[in-house]
Amino acid sequence: MSMTPLEWGTSQLGTILELVYGKSLPAKKRDGDNYAVFGSNGVVGQHSVPLVNTPGLIIGRKGSFGEVHISEQPFSPIDTTYYVNKFYGQPIRYWFYQLKLLPLNQLNRATAIPGLNRDDAYSQSIALPPLAEQKVIADKLDVLLAQVESTKARLDRIPQILKRFRQSVLAAAVSGRLTEEWRDTSSYCTHELADDWKWATIPQNWDVKLYSEVAESRLGKMLDKTKNSGIPTKYVGNINVRWFRFNLSEMQKILVSESEQQEFSLRQGDVLICEGGEPGRCAIWDDNGQEPVVFQKALHRARVSDRLFPEWLALNLKNDADNLSLAQLFTGTTIKHLTGKALKEYPIRIPPIKEQAEIVRRVDQLFAYADRIEQQVNNAQKQVNNLTQSILAKAFRGELTEQWRKDNPALISGDNSAEALLERIKAERAALKPAKRSRKKAGV
Repeated sequence: MSMTPLEWGTSQLGTILELVYGKSLPAKKRDGDNYAVFGSNGVVGQHSVPLVNTPGLIIGRKGSFGEVHISEQPFSPIDTTYYVNKFYGQPIRYWFYQLKLLPLNQLNRATAIPGLNRDDAYSQSIALPPLAEQKVIADKLDVLLAQVESTKARLDRIPQILKRFRQSVLAAAVSGRLTEEWRDTSSYCTHELADDWKWATIPQNWDVKLYSEVAESRLGKMLDKTKNSGIPTKYVGNINVRWFRFNLSEMQKILVSESEQQEFSLRQGDVLICEGGEPGRCAIWDDNGQEPVVFQKALHRARVSDRLFPEWLALNLKNDADNLSLAQLFTGTTIKHLTGKALKEYPIRIPPIKEQAEIVRRVDQLFAYADRIEQQVNNAQKQVNNLTQSILAKAFRGELTEQWRKDNPALISGDNSAEALLERIKAERAALKPAKRSRKKAGV
């Protein structure tokens, strides 16, 4: 606390506040009325009779230890928490913010269930500004942190907006709307599969073919260690396939024979489609000159004909997965699968090859634009997430109220000083302690 203003006092948390143990209130006994029931991670229910009849602070004791919550109404803290409800005239929100700044969630001593020892919390050094300044600090933090939360909320909405943007781009791409002005003709027609596959219309010069007519497809190698022998070879599994990309950071190896290495090999432009997990999820293999790689049975390998680009197949699968029309091909109740038999019946709208190339180019361009925005949002979110602690640190170094102290010397000196406040708190706490009972002499 050496960086605090000269007019401030310093002390230990246990000198200023008492952390009281919460009490057990099992979920089956909570009646769901009126008052919040708090656990270590926040509100866990409601109950009609509060344990604490005043506003207060709740500090996680077990589990989410060190987490700090505030209740402006009477409340019930359960036995995994501490609570504070006596502030000796100090603003509750000031202490809410100061406790948020303390490293209470780093004070775990327990080996089994993480927990906050009360004595460890009590030993924490704290800043004690004069009472009037505490109120100013709390008010300023209310305003600043509300602005931070508002900014966070706006940033948190953007990924969902970008998701809808990408979906709308895909829908426009596979319906022909994205290149409507590019084509020589803008006329559309209906198709017999329109209702089942959520197609309103398709461009007049587009065709429709089944997957089996435009792609050579097969499932990968069965992962059975008892039957495998041969050359250790890396394989791509379902878990490695994300939408439009691969995560190859943790590839496993399997033994394959020379003939299997040829049979299940991957080459540039192969589309790998998930059979299970998230059926239909796919990515296009980029050989990139790496060592031989095979693929496992939970994946379909599609090698498309010269009538379509691999990217076009991937865009159609993603669009139909998003609008749930692809799900009509799935089998299974709890665990869904896209079998080879079902995949053969998957209908694909096929533009002329030049238009496919133009659509793929435009989608790539628009997705790259969305990706750049998403990266900027991620960077901004990281900065905003750090902003709360930065503002709290400034507040409890006295930086937010420096001018206020210059303008109000009478409110931080004499009877209004931090030193006087500390003495009043000590006196009030001492007065609240129960008097010790004197022992009666034997026979009296």
